[in-house]
Amino acid sequence: MKKFLSVAMLSSVALLAIGAAQAKETVVWWDFLGGGDGVRMKALIERFNAEHADTIEIQGTTLEWGTPFYSKVQTSAAVGEGPDVMTYHLSRIPLGVESGALAEINPDDLASVGLTADKFATSNWEAAQVDGKQYAVPFDIHSIILYYNKDKLAEAGLLGEDGKPIGLDGVDNFTAALEKLKPGSEYAVSLQTSGDGTPWRVFYSLFNQQDGVFLSDDGTFLPDDSIPKAVKAVETMANWVEQGYAPAQTEYENSVALFTSGAAALHINGVWEVPTMTDLAAKGELGFEWGAVMLPTFFDHPATWADSHSFAIPNNAGKEQTPEKKAAVLEVISWMNKNSLAWADAGHIPAYTPVRESEEFKTMEPNATYSILADTAVFDPRSTLAGVASPVYDAVANYISPAVNGELEPQEAIEEMKADLQDQAD
Repeated sequence: MKKFLSVAMLSSVALLAIGAAQAKETVVWWDFLGGGDGVRMKALIERFNAEHADTIEIQGTTLEWGTPFYSKVQTSAAVGEGPDVMTYHLSRIPLGVESGALAEINPDDLASVGLTADKFATSNWEAAQVDGKQYAVPFDIHSIILYYNKDKLAEAGLLGEDGKPIGLDGVDNFTAALEKLKPGSEYAVSLQTSGDGTPWRVFYSLFNQQDGVFLSDDGTFLPDDSIPKAVKAVETMANWVEQGYAPAQTEYENSVALFTSGAAALHINGVWEVPTMTDLAAKGELGFEWGAVMLPTFFDHPATWADSHSFAIPNNAGKEQTPEKKAAVLEVISWMNKNSLAWADAGHIPAYTPVRESEEFKTMEPNATYSILADTAVFDPRSTLAGVASPVYDAVANYISPAVNGELEPQEAIEEMKADLQDQAD
């Protein structure tokens, strides 16, 4: 009898051990994050796994950024082979929903882990929705900002006592500032002037500062009363190149190099280049003091293009998540947002308001200085034709960039862009 009891007890212990092992959930994770973003995200995943060693393990995979990533998600979800959670640009949400690649996320489930609308900037939270339904949770706000060489601005009388630029708001004032900076630099301002990325982001910012409508509620691209505003935005950018303030036909990497080498006094680019500047400065390879601020207000009011890295759940065909898996995924999304101060180190603005308003973030520079743009950020049009690596980006490369470089008249560029996008939409 004693032997029987001993065997029974050992069997119970073994079963408990097996149950405990099975209780640990594995969360399959996909992202598209390379460079400094990738390094920081891998560090966050390692921290998460260490803190949840007995309950949840993230198994992360990094795939190629852009179209390859989104194509992979769509095809994998269609056959039930997608991950449990993934990073996703908010600008791609409409296409992801239309293609059936994204699962709706229940607001009650999000609320259970402290993720509610009041914890995010309104425009950011709503950019994760389609028809009022939630399909993602924002993780950051990344936008374009103005990088500046403090030494060159001081020489031109454009640096305030607080070390920040002065006299840059308004098209005329900005042009006057570029004229003052021109003698001391090869270029007054560097930015990508070929292709689609920065040209779209700058155009969309200037356009929205005039309350331009890129896509109306009835599906019309660039309605007639917004065309003059679009033309004015392109004319402003084209003037920088025509006057020699900015380089013509310049690729992204070269635009960065012009600033970091000291050849340009100003640089317009995304917040994601903050680590580049920080790292070069730390190595003593920058050669000047730098700073970064929100993009100037050229027209009627502040507005800056923005997108967000977010977390989404693929709509894996025939593979509904178990309650345990769903709980683990929600914990991953919640933990990442609540620990996003480390992600801000990559230049991003935390989407989660409690982190963005924390004392720790308020002392993080230059992020804290330009973080006010979270309240005036304008996200891409809510269209399946818009977003990263989309037909809208293609149209920018085909029409706006040539106009910026003097190869097309701005009016003609906007009219052709409108016709192209409308043809694809109809």
